[in-house]
Amino acid sequence: MKIVVLDGNTTNPGDIGWGELHSLGECIMHDHSKNTDVIERAKGAEIILTNKTVIGKDAFKALPDLKFISVLATGYNVVDVDSANEAGVYVSNVPTYGTNSVAQMAFAHILEFTQHVGHHSETVKEGRWAKSRDFCYWDFTMTELSGMTIGIVGFGRIGQSTAKIALGFGMNVIAYDAFIKQSPMPEVKMVDMESLFKTSDFVSLHCNLTAENKGFINKEMFSKMKKTAFLVNTSRGPLINEPDLVEALNSEVIAGAGLDVLTVEPPSADNLLYKAKNCQITPHISWATTAARKRLVAITIGNIKAYIAGKPINIVNKPKR
Repeated sequence: MKIVVLDGNTTNPGDIGWGELHSLGECIMHDHSKNTDVIERAKGAEIILTNKTVIGKDAFKALPDLKFISVLATGYNVVDVDSANEAGVYVSNVPTYGTNSVAQMAFAHILEFTQHVGHHSETVKEGRWAKSRDFCYWDFTMTELSGMTIGIVGFGRIGQSTAKIALGFGMNVIAYDAFIKQSPMPEVKMVDMESLFKTSDFVSLHCNLTAENKGFINKEMFSKMKKTAFLVNTSRGPLINEPDLVEALNSEVIAGAGLDVLTVEPPSADNLLYKAKNCQITPHISWATTAARKRLVAITIGNIKAYIAGKPINIVNKPKR
C-alpha cells in the first residue's frame, strides 16, 4: 500500500515524529507540494495525507488507485468532496485535536489587549525602565477581566473550552449558537446574536464557516458593538468582512481585533489590516502547540488504521460504493 504525504512540514517540521505511519505501508513524504504537484506525486497512491494542498476534481480523474484521503486538519475544504464521492474515495478529518490550544490562543489575544505584555517588555529592553523616575510605568490602560463579559459565537467544543477559561478569570460568559438553544454549561447564558454583540466586552468567534455566515461579521455587526469592545477570531478568516473591519478599527467603532486567521492565507504583502488601529495578527498558529500536533498525528494514524481494517472513522463525505 502506497501512502503519500503531500505537505507534512506544517504539521511536523521534525519535532514530533510520525509515529506508526511508516509501518502502515510504503510511505513517501513531501514537506511541501504545490496544487499542481498532486497528480504526479500521488501516482499509484491508495492513501493521501494533505493539510492545505488542494485535491481537486482533476486529481480524482487522474488517480484511479486513490481510495482514502486523510486531511491533517479539522477543516476539509481543500478536498473536492463531490468529486471524492463520485470517485468512491473516503475523506477523513481530525475533529478534536486542538480544542484547548485554540481556546488558549483566543485568550493570548485577549490578555495582550488587557496587559500589553509585548509592548512593555520591548520598552524595558529599550531602557525606559532603567531611566524611569518611578518604580513602574505603563503606556496603556490596564484592564482586569473579572466582571467583564465575553460573548462566544459558536458554542461547540472550542467555544465551551474558551468559556471555561473565561469563567476562571471571573468573567461573565454569554454565547450564541445556531444549533444550541440550551446551554450545556449552567454558568453560561445562551442569547441571541444581537444581544451578544451589544453587551460583550470581548466577542470571540468559534464557529464553522458556511455559505450562510461568510462575511457576516460586517459593518452592521460592528455598529452594534461597544466602542470599548474587542473582536477575537481563531476560527475561520472569511467569517469577517475584512474591509469593514479595517474601517471599524480606524474609525474607532470598536477598540481592537485579535486575528489568528485571515480570509486569504498567506495574506498579501499589502493587506490593509497590517496598518489598521490596534489590530493583532498571528499566522494561523492557534492549532500548532506541540501537544495538539501530536494528537493530530495520532488521530490521523488511527483514521488510516480504521480504513485499512475496513471500518473507516471520522469520515466527512459519502463516497459511492
